[in-house]
Amino acid sequence: MSGGPELWIIVALVVVLFGGSRLPKIARNLGRAQGELKKGLAEGNADVKNESKPESGSTPPSA
Repeated sequence: MSGGPELWIIVALVVVLFGGSRLPKIARNLGRAQGELKKGLAEGNADVKNESKPESGSTPPSA
């Protein structure tokens, strides 16, 4: 697992590669993407749950 010095090196590399002015925009975009991913997963789970519930009043399938 990464320790303190390794994390500081990674942070320094990110700042050098992207520059301090672009970091807030990158972080904002990553946050939005994470939110959209969670929303999509929740919608997908809801669809699966709705499909797995039997419809009321329907006849069971014959074998």
